[in-house]
Amino acid sequence: MHYTAIPTATARHYQAGRPDANGQVPERAVSDGGGNPCRHCLKMIPEGAAMLILAHRPFPAPQPYAEVGPIFLCANPCEAGGGEGPPEVLASPDYIVRGYGADDRIVYGSGGVTATDAIPARAEVLFGDPKIAYLHVRSARNNCYQVRIDR
Repeated sequence: MHYTAIPTATARHYQAGRPDANGQVPERAVSDGGGNPCRHCLKMIPEGAAMLILAHRPFPAPQPYAEVGPIFLCANPCEAGGGEGPPEVLASPDYIVRGYGADDRIVYGSGGVTATDAIPARAEVLFGDPKIAYLHVRSARNNCYQVRIDR
């Protein structure tokens, strides 16, 4: 399985001040170092670093299941993170892990709160279902999108 960051082209779009999923210019802020995960480099944005706060839709097109929510992003260009192991941004004790089909719709019954260290095992179980094309890892407290997991 592979942890996948938001696409670099999408990150550069937002970093250039172009509209977010709500049609607004991303807000500029300064990280307090207290847990601002960048969805592109998949690292925590360091204290004092410039960051963006914006609405993001991690789906290719609007449709009823294409949730839009707030994310943080490094304000300056950063390299895409991701890979075989869980990224740095997964620093909370647990997350919602949920499956989506090739049609980008939720596969009912696939979502659940999962302890962070159990995410790889849960992903393996979910990928055993042929209806599931990919997974989202989302905040267990606020449902914010964190990262995508691909087969």
